[in-house]
Amino acid sequence: MNLTELSDRLFSAMIEADRPGASNIVEEALSGGISPRAVIADVLDPAIVRLGKLWEEQAMSLAQNFVASKIAEDTLLRCVPVRKDRESGKGSVVIGNIEDDFHSLGRRAVSLFLEAAGWDVHDLGNDVPAEQFVEKALEVDACVIAVSAMMQTTALNIRKVRELLDANDLKGSIKLAVGGAVFNWRPELVAEVGGDGTASNAIGADELCQRLRTETGRAVQP
Repeated sequence: MNLTELSDRLFSAMIEADRPGASNIVEEALSGGISPRAVIADVLDPAIVRLGKLWEEQAMSLAQNFVASKIAEDTLLRCVPVRKDRESGKGSVVIGNIEDDFHSLGRRAVSLFLEAAGWDVHDLGNDVPAEQFVEKALEVDACVIAVSAMMQTTALNIRKVRELLDANDLKGSIKLAVGGAVFNWRPELVAEVGGDGTASNAIGADELCQRLRTETGRAVQP
């Protein structure tokens, strides 16, 4: 089964707001022997990247983005359903799109995948000021703040989160993860905005957060 072809079909279903069609594509892949991990990494993620480019080019409406986000959530939940009894002890992550950024697809994918992996995720949504990230992280004792941005212009706003963490002597206890298509296109931007690390897709987010938690010196709670 050709994964590129499946990704193309899923992308088309997302653009056309065809949730039943998208569901059938995912079911076809899974019943055809493709692993849930491969569906996410090789079918869903490339479609999300393509949608992100359309959003950046302003070739995608807000309504299309909303439905595409729902289809992405459907796909993730079909592949990695969130366990009601998910592991406790991995820690808390605060996640959101930085101020002036409204591209929610990638963030929702990461949020759902982290929940499925056992993290306590606090999703703040879109257009989140730097202060709100830090305030929430302190409130829930998060070890990682994960900030998403689609474009370089909005990604530069992440510097404010870095500055707040440093100013409050929190850089050792709260790590800053950054993500979004722009960081895949320009890896050097991670350091420019003060990020402690990035993951190229939702699957890599769990491993990244575990590494960053270890860097804070926090142990997994039993």
